[in-house]
Amino acid sequence: MAWSIAEVARMSGVTSRTLRHYDEVGLLPPAWVGSNGYRYYEEGELLRLQQILVMRELGLGLVEIGAVLAEQVDRVEALRAHHLRLIAERDRLDTLVRTVGRTIAELEETRSKSGMTKINRPENLFEGFDGTRQSDEARERWPQAWEQSRQVIETLTAEDMEQWQREVTAQMVRIAEFMAAGTPVADPAVQAEIDAHYQGVCRFWTPNATAYKGLAQTYVDDPQFRQNFDKIAEGLAAYQRDAMVAYADTRLS
Repeated sequence: MAWSIAEVARMSGVTSRTLRHYDEVGLLPPAWVGSNGYRYYEEGELLRLQQILVMRELGLGLVEIGAVLAEQVDRVEALRAHHLRLIAERDRLDTLVRTVGRTIAELEETRSKSGMTKINRPENLFEGFDGTRQSDEARERWPQAWEQSRQVIETLTAEDMEQWQREVTAQMVRIAEFMAAGTPVADPAVQAEIDAHYQGVCRFWTPNATAYKGLAQTYVDDPQFRQNFDKIAEGLAAYQRDAMVAYADTRLS
């Protein structure tokens, strides 16, 4: 049995445009192409698409997915490996659920006591978030930078990662305080925080002005990044972006 590209798109939730792109990059060729030029997919292609989507959910880029698929021989063993990764991801998401629930409870408690919302331990906001999981867009836009970052991350211990996560969270809280106070993004105090942010990024890769602006825009455009910022304060992703653009224009151009 074969399914048209429109039927596969409807079943999987993947757009026809994305399916055509997967074909163009050699990741998911159709079983055959009809005389009308339409792509048709059979059971083998559907199973392959499922594997692709699982790996996308796990944060792999298209190049990495292609390499994994190229090395596979036994589909059952491959699915077992994906199953183990999904269990690990489920555990991480369970931690996220507890983190958000704890934050809600803490905010409600402090609000009921004082009428004001305050976070007592901001470092707890990101328990369960994996700071190494950059967006696919960032990975594919700057592959060399991504590889440099990956190599550096592999040298970090669990303690190093925890300390880095706490530093990033604390910095986001400080920048959120500037935003709440209505401080212009070009203010020297804000720019000092952005300089610290830039130096932190440089631990992993060194962006020029264009790349740093691109990273700033990713904070707004990518849902995962934006949610992380806006969990600290709504609108923080856009404020951080504007401050980074100002920094790039004055310090990196």
